Amino acid sequence: MSTDNCIFCKIVLGEIPCRKVYEDDELLAFHDIHPVAPVHFLVVTKEHIDSMAHLDTRHAGVMGRMMVMVHGLAAQQGSTDGFRIVCNTGRVGRQDVFHLHVHVLGGPGPLPGMIARA
Repeated sequence: MSTDNCIFCKIVLGEIPCRKVYEDDELLAFHDIHPVAPVHFLVVTKEHIDSMAHLDTRHAGVMGRMMVMVHGLAAQQGSTDGFRIVCNTGRVGRQDVFHLHVHVLGGPGPLPGMIARA
């Protein structure tokens, strides 16, 4: 996929504003514009990677850092009693933006259901 039309690449480059939660050389975390929980932010890789299915061993460091830092970021945002990480991957996984990202959901009260049940 071309990075020219990638909304997350434009956010990383500062071309589209966001409400930042965290930023370093490899990662950017920002609030979701359509939150589904009291705490709902995204963590994206600054390098354009289409999805989890496109990771290889050279990405192990950045992905490890992403997973380790989420707890602290969630707590800073008010999710002190747990949180959920969601990473939709590919068409069947209902990925809407094809730039690797995870949703971090939490906050007071119960979270929305993970999977619709019949």
